[in-house]
Amino acid sequence: MTTVAGVILAGGLSRRMGGGDKSLRPLGGKPVLAHVIARARPQVAALVLNANGDPARFADFGLPVAPDVVEGFAGPLAGILTGLAWAEANLPGCRWLASFACDAPFLPEDLVARMLAAVEAEGAELACAASRGRAHPVFGLWPLGLRADLEAAMRDEEIHKVDRWTARHRLATAEFPEVETPQGPLDPFFNANRPEDLEEAARLAALLA
Repeated sequence: MTTVAGVILAGGLSRRMGGGDKSLRPLGGKPVLAHVIARARPQVAALVLNANGDPARFADFGLPVAPDVVEGFAGPLAGILTGLAWAEANLPGCRWLASFACDAPFLPEDLVARMLAAVEAEGAELACAASRGRAHPVFGLWPLGLRADLEAAMRDEEIHKVDRWTARHRLATAEFPEVETPQGPLDPFFNANRPEDLEEAARLAALLA
C-alpha cells in the first residue's frame, strides 16, 4: 500500500441533503466523515480530503484539505484530479490514487486491495468498484501517470462525467458482495445523500455494531 494515496471526495454542494456539509452530519455519535476515514485510512499510505471553502471546519480530522484544482464545482472528476495532483506533489514514488466518497460510511475495508488485484488480473489501467451489478465510479483506483490526460480532458474538452473519461481507458471492475446483517443484506456502498438516508444509515450502523 506504500504506493497508493487516497482522496476522500467532499467537494460537492450536498443539494439533496439541503446544503452544508453532508460529511459532517452526525451518525452514531460522530460525523459521517469519521466513519469514512476510519475505513479508508488503513488502506492507503496517505489520505487527503478534497473539499472547497474554509478548510478550518475539518480541522478536527487531522487531514490535509485540498480544494478543487478546477473551478466551478466540476464534480467528482475534479476531486480525483485534485487528489492526483496532491499525491504527485506530496508523495514521491506514489503510483496510484484511490478515491472514496465522503458519504459512504460502510465502504469495504479491502476496497483498495481488491481494485489493485482487478487491475492486475485484467491488465487494466484503472479500476472502479461495483456491487449489485452497478458500478460505483467514484470509488476508483487511478494511476498518477494519467493525471495530465485527465487535466487536459477537463480543461480543454470540458469533460466532467467520470464515465466519459474512463471509457477512453482500460477499466477493470472490482465486484463487491453484499454485507449480511440480521435484517438482510447491505450494499457496502450505501451512501447518505438525503436526510432520510442518514436515518437508514443509523439503523444499519446499529445492526453492524
